[in-house]
Amino acid sequence: MKELYLLVPLAPLLGAIIAGLFGRLIGTNWSHRVTILLVFVSLVASLIIFQDVIQAGNIFNGTIYTWLVLGETEFEVGFLIDPLSVTMMVVVNLVSLMVHIYTIGYMQGDPGYQRFFSYISLFTFSMLMLVMSNNFLQLFFGWEAVGLVSYLLIGFWYTRPTAIYANLKAFLVNRVGDFGFLLGISLVLAYFGTLDYEIVFAHAEYMAKHSIEIIPGQSWMLLTVICLLLFVGAMGKSAQFPLHVWLPDSMEGPTPISALIHAATMVTAGIFMVARMSPLFELSETALSTVIVIGGITTLSMALVAVVQNDIKRVVAFSTLSQLGYMTVALGASAYSIAIFHLMTHAFFKAVLFLGAGSVIIAMHHEQDMRKMGGLKKYMPITYWTMFIAALASAGIPGFSGFFSKDAIIEAAKFTEIPGGGFAYFCVLATVFVTALYTFRLMIMTFHGKERMDHHTREHLHESPWVVTIPLIVLAIPTVASGWVIGSLVFGDYFGDSIYFLSAHETMIKLEAEFSGVFGMMFHAFGTVPFWLSLGGIFTAWYLYAYKTEIPLKIKSLSGPIYNLLDRKYYIDELYSLVFANGTRALGTMLWKIGDVKIIDGLIVNGSAKLVGWIASWVRFFQSGYIYHYAFTMIVGVFILMSLWLYHS
Repeated sequence: MKELYLLVPLAPLLGAIIAGLFGRLIGTNWSHRVTILLVFVSLVASLIIFQDVIQAGNIFNGTIYTWLVLGETEFEVGFLIDPLSVTMMVVVNLVSLMVHIYTIGYMQGDPGYQRFFSYISLFTFSMLMLVMSNNFLQLFFGWEAVGLVSYLLIGFWYTRPTAIYANLKAFLVNRVGDFGFLLGISLVLAYFGTLDYEIVFAHAEYMAKHSIEIIPGQSWMLLTVICLLLFVGAMGKSAQFPLHVWLPDSMEGPTPISALIHAATMVTAGIFMVARMSPLFELSETALSTVIVIGGITTLSMALVAVVQNDIKRVVAFSTLSQLGYMTVALGASAYSIAIFHLMTHAFFKAVLFLGAGSVIIAMHHEQDMRKMGGLKKYMPITYWTMFIAALASAGIPGFSGFFSKDAIIEAAKFTEIPGGGFAYFCVLATVFVTALYTFRLMIMTFHGKERMDHHTREHLHESPWVVTIPLIVLAIPTVASGWVIGSLVFGDYFGDSIYFLSAHETMIKLEAEFSGVFGMMFHAFGTVPFWLSLGGIFTAWYLYAYKTEIPLKIKSLSGPIYNLLDRKYYIDELYSLVFANGTRALGTMLWKIGDVKIIDGLIVNGSAKLVGWIASWVRFFQSGYIYHYAFTMIVGVFILMSLWLYHS
């Protein structure tokens, strides 16, 4: 099976190399054929491994290659194949395959066609290496690799200044998170003496007794520091407040990569990492409390911003931020299996929303403003119905995947006793209404009502080609069905030892006691607050954007400062620009004018030359050529020497 494990990440890597280095030689058609075939091979291999792990219970944890030996520490490339990793492998490969197929239609005619296929295959390889790793070194390699390739993909259309700004912003914000992540890994190596997961987790309880002084006299629990630093990395990758600012701007990249990055891969890397590190996080209540509070803030604040967005892709982007907040709340509540479950269901319905938005953009000749759309349902029935299914899942309507995972997270926040749990529960509950509102606002403004596009666009409106619609149909199936496995995946022994929680954290125990099966959960939902909040959000969206369309403009004018606050995304970008960008420029200007011009050039370089010139100007008075000048100088010199001799004697 080891050869099959290797095939999973290496097949997309081979596709990336062929399309990237030989794309011009083999042409556009063979570039997408090769990359799609090899991602399909990776998916098939993942499904075989999935069956072997889940049904036969065969867990693999071993070294594939020893890269470096430093003293007694070995730096290795290795795989940990367990229920958590195989679940991620299947989800990543399935969404990636659909995105590869979709790209044929979306990127047709683009001069960078082969390069794009190379990048998305390389991205798939990087994510697979991350989720399959059995040590922190390989985890960090995959972590940085997905960040690097996302930089290339967000700025794919590099002739656009906005795309260059967006990929630079994503790169810099992720560097902040990755710096904390690297510090956390460094502390693991320094105190545990190894980067191997198994050894670190085995000694975690013992190391929980150790403390560390970051500031002299201030003692911190070692595991708390490690977990908080690791979570800083997760905040960057999974775009949690306040390191979320890069994700909305990354919509400058082509839509296929928006679906790949923001649905199933890069942004979920932080969620996966915290779940994998559950043996460490469970031993630090401070870390869990931080996680659940940050998740709550992100969930509600980003959902509110989505309500005022008019760019169809940005609505879905802020929706992603909010849903990632849901997953983070579940992590902080020690409900790791629910976080991964929502990661899976979200991957499917959010991929449909992104790819559906891309289908609309194709039909609208790359127009993304929903105010210039409307009435598209009759022109694009497949796109509409698949997106409608995803919208129902996103809103949490019973029977659809998002309902099962979202309601489970709400209940987890309700039952948890972690400090901050009450705040998080309020946030996730309030977000149910807001999510339904912005999701169906998107659907109504895009597909219903009067047609607001220009005459030329209306004449050429039609459904997208099959390479665009087939991935939508395929992904719509798990958008409905994936939630029905909640019983075995969340409350059964599906994850086994790959996820750990302390018995003192009783969230999952309480949830399991309350669980009454899939149908029981659906029937029970009709009498719960989240269901009626969701219906309220859908009705409000219909009332405001399909029936009384003049009211939103009145609300906008009346709520001036509040609307501006949401429209400007709480002015966080401006704050960062003022403090960090302008602050860095001011510091650079100060160092240049004072340090470089005045101290280095002015004092050291030019100052030393002036000093030599000044000494020389005095010395030349004594180099006149007259003997009596030289005699006088000699007498003065002898007088000084005699004075010094007498003084010391």
